[in-house]
Amino acid sequence: MIILYFFLAHWYLSLFAQTFFLHRYAAHQMFTMKPFWEKVFYILTYIFQGSSFLSPYAYGVMHRMHHAYADTEKDPHSPSYSKNLFDMMWKTKNIYNDILNKRVAIDPKFTKNVPYWGFIEKLGDQWISRIAWGTAYSLFYIKFATHWWMYLLLPIHFLMGPVHGAIINWFAHRVGYINFKVSDTAKNLLPVDFLMMGESYHNNHHKLGGRANFGVKWHEFDPTYPFILAFNFLHVIKLKRNNDLNYM
Repeated sequence: MIILYFFLAHWYLSLFAQTFFLHRYAAHQMFTMKPFWEKVFYILTYIFQGSSFLSPYAYGVMHRMHHAYADTEKDPHSPSYSKNLFDMMWKTKNIYNDILNKRVAIDPKFTKNVPYWGFIEKLGDQWISRIAWGTAYSLFYIKFATHWWMYLLLPIHFLMGPVHGAIINWFAHRVGYINFKVSDTAKNLLPVDFLMMGESYHNNHHKLGGRANFGVKWHEFDPTYPFILAFNFLHVIKLKRNNDLNYM
């Protein structure tokens, strides 16, 4: 059982870092935080995502481009312009690396106020760091795994961040239900989002891109939103009043 607990802990901690810090903060600026707390969450993101660390800077820029160009040829990750899931994720990886390594010119509106801490950005992207984290996961499994099938979970640990991205960027544009008519294919993947901490309410988010609570209907509970309210109450962050508006 310890392996399953470890897997679930890694799944949800990595997902929390992605939805809270990379998505809602870096990309959409739904709330503000002081430089100290920004560095704290940078470090936590590095720890929680580990071998699949995603740059808050590159993620923030790329996600803003996704909203601006959703389901067009300029969209960094659209199922409408990819042969399959793996083709889409490969394209996403290439665009992400181009942004990360500043190999492409980016419209300033996509980079405005996106957080950047060079030390963690560079550390998290180094192969030695990714391999070290992957080795730590593997050693944990060697110590505690009791059945061979448990080792099948290891590749998900190695690629946790991209796995989370693939679930939303592919499936939430192909299956699900719609609350709002939008100009793209974004759908709500799950009526109760126990899996993606609110990220699966993708149609809601594409309609209300700056809204901190991704749930809209009575049954759409966003598990990340209570953390946002708690951090706001504790003055760790400052939630913007008009957070139902788009960032642009």
